[in-house]
Amino acid sequence: MEKELASMDTEELAALVNELGEPKFRAKQILSWTRRGIRPAEMSNIPASLRAKLETIPFGGATIIETRRSRKDDTVKFLYELDDGNIVEGVLMSYSYGKTLCISSQVGCRMGCAFCASTLNGKVRDLTAGEMLSEVTAVEKLIPTDEGRKRTVTNIVMMGCGEPLDNYDNTVRFLKRATAEDGLGISPRNISLSTCGLVPRILSLPDDAPHVTLCISLHAPNDEMRRRTMPIANAYSLSELIPAAKHYADVTGRRVIFEYALIEGENSSDDNARELAKLLRGINCHVNLIPLNSVKERSLNGVSRGRAAEFAALLERLHISATVRRELGTDIDGACGQLRNKHIASREEEGK
Repeated sequence: MEKELASMDTEELAALVNELGEPKFRAKQILSWTRRGIRPAEMSNIPASLRAKLETIPFGGATIIETRRSRKDDTVKFLYELDDGNIVEGVLMSYSYGKTLCISSQVGCRMGCAFCASTLNGKVRDLTAGEMLSEVTAVEKLIPTDEGRKRTVTNIVMMGCGEPLDNYDNTVRFLKRATAEDGLGISPRNISLSTCGLVPRILSLPDDAPHVTLCISLHAPNDEMRRRTMPIANAYSLSELIPAAKHYADVTGRRVIFEYALIEGENSSDDNARELAKLLRGINCHVNLIPLNSVKERSLNGVSRGRAAEFAALLERLHISATVRRELGTDIDGACGQLRNKHIASREEEGK
């Protein structure tokens, strides 16, 4: 696919305006608009002739077509439509330090994790860097900035639909544009990337992208248990994944987050906690425990928050930092993939 306007940096736009026979200063003008997700038709200080040329180039847009606000907290769920009609999701969560936007990196997902709604219909395609950036800028345009803050979205988590490291080149480009001063200008420390464990990409990430917070979907303390819910475990064993995580922590100086969805009767016993603590000992890490969101298409159920707290306390006694993730947006299909799947099913029903 041709590189889209929304993901171009200053040098790329300079080359573009030169190719179009336009003055050099137009590149900065265009960038001042695209970094905010503004399409050519609305670039008021750009000549109509140049706007017409720019409109022939893919933009890389994501338009919010549905918004759901939780009645329980300040969480907002977004349904985005991409320029080709595909649908992805995002979630804006409010914390004391600001607002965190969870974005998607693919339309669907091919990783096949048993507890995830995003993967039910497989992967349709990768998102471009521009489309990922547009997920952020669309929210910035819609949601007012909190008083005293420069921007609405202060933090980004790549934990929506898709596996970011399965869309590696676009993810790296997105991270560079998101952290650049002439891009979104968000600190790498305020960006988290979640992966199910593509080991070669984890090893490459420190060289190719800013030092973001790496989150690894672990969900099991041993290979046998992990293979039952995560097909990626058939490709990369824990004997490969754990050293890769330690390497990332050692090279970047950043603590790695291990995500662990607690599944009733599967991975949530005291013995599982002890095995997990042994597995992670010696790594600069934190365990983020998640009482599993039930997905009706799956037969797996989460534990109670009380049991999750007991599991966390045992890990802490074993000298592994752990917390239970705060529940957000449970009344608005907060888990990634749920709202998209409902929208697709509704659209298919209407088309009959």
